[in-house]
Amino acid sequence: MQTGKIGVTSENLFPIIKKFLYSDHDIFLREIISNAVDATQKLKTLASKGEFTGDLSTAKVKIKLDADAKIITVSDNGIGMTSEEIEKYINQIAFSGANDFLEKYKDDANAIIGHFGLGFYSSFMVSERVEIITKSYKEGAKAVKWSCTGSPEFTLDETEKDEVGTDIIMYISEEEKGFLDESKIRGILDKYCSFLPVPVFFGKKKEWKEGKQVDTEEDDQVNDVAPAWTKAPADLKDEDYKNFYRRLYPMADEPLFNIHLNVDYPFNLTGILYFPKIKNNFEVQKNKIQLYSNQVFVTDSVEGIVPEFLTLLHGVLDSPDIPLNVSRSYLQSDSNVKKISSHINKKVADRLQQIFKDSREDFEKKWDDLKIFIEYGMLTEEKFYDRAMNFFLFKNIDGKYFTFEEYEKLIKDNQTDKHKNLVHNILLLNLPKIKYTMFYCSTMF
Repeated sequence: MQTGKIGVTSENLFPIIKKFLYSDHDIFLREIISNAVDATQKLKTLASKGEFTGDLSTAKVKIKLDADAKIITVSDNGIGMTSEEIEKYINQIAFSGANDFLEKYKDDANAIIGHFGLGFYSSFMVSERVEIITKSYKEGAKAVKWSCTGSPEFTLDETEKDEVGTDIIMYISEEEKGFLDESKIRGILDKYCSFLPVPVFFGKKKEWKEGKQVDTEEDDQVNDVAPAWTKAPADLKDEDYKNFYRRLYPMADEPLFNIHLNVDYPFNLTGILYFPKIKNNFEVQKNKIQLYSNQVFVTDSVEGIVPEFLTLLHGVLDSPDIPLNVSRSYLQSDSNVKKISSHINKKVADRLQQIFKDSREDFEKKWDDLKIFIEYGMLTEEKFYDRAMNFFLFKNIDGKYFTFEEYEKLIKDNQTDKHKNLVHNILLLNLPKIKYTMFYCSTMF
């Protein structure tokens, strides 16, 4: 057996991890499961290179809850670790094993973000002891067991394990025993893990029997490994977009339109944005867009990622190029963020212009619901204003719609002043902080 001290710079690191590393302690499960997904994807990359010839057909992540023993176990059959890798990736905090891996497989693994280190140590926020039982994919590798009680001391010894992969065993502390509730775990999985790219299982599927729900023998998969936004737009039908919206917002009315984002240069961005149907102005709610990083949920506070007016939209954005702090919970300032925001702005305007051009009748029918988004955008985003003037509509008392250009043509012959200047019989709203003027129709044509 090997014993030693974890390579930390302060004896106080563990109290900091327990109390301050993350604002929400339920983040620990996201981080541990994300590590397991990364390990599985790394093994798939190795298999594609011919460096692993084992069976990957059952690749998965499994969460097991033993409330009586106060244990949560997260297991994967991914890449595994040797004792030397435990020393490198776990015992030396702040070293990221991803750098070596991505450098070696940079042409094939750009979607894989390995983050051993602090992500793993989030487990100590809720655990009085954590064990790792792991076996590397490497030929002849011995299984090893690492154990730590939340102090710099650890033990590392050989053990028995039949399959390649890693088990993270967390002995939940008394003050965090709320995490031993099955419904609590399911809630965390629903929030953070619904769309992970590797099958994630927790518990058994249930069925009604004799008036109550009972467990079946079948493992319950909690995630969709290939959600709509990860597919090419050409592979999706209108009903697919609607079904995905219903999954995200089961109680909402059907959306007006959707916009599918799929960019791989100069940054990576995928997602689907929906214009929700708003019955009145009091229903306007922000923070309905979910932000993901490689299908791992990060936050639904997307200010700074999307233009202000588009925070009224619903949907999903996924980008590994949006920088996050160690908790993945807050966005940092970065040039890519501005580029992404500008791109989303343009894509929304282009999509509305296309709908207006291809199906103006349908666009007009939905105008009363759309205009709150478009007016808000024109008032707050100059670039969007310039584009939106091509499809912004004015409605007269007879219910007919006109673009500003059409309105000018309509009045040019009989609405001029003595100097032959065209007179717009509409209300002009001057905005001192914006370089343009917003037009609102208030007249009978």
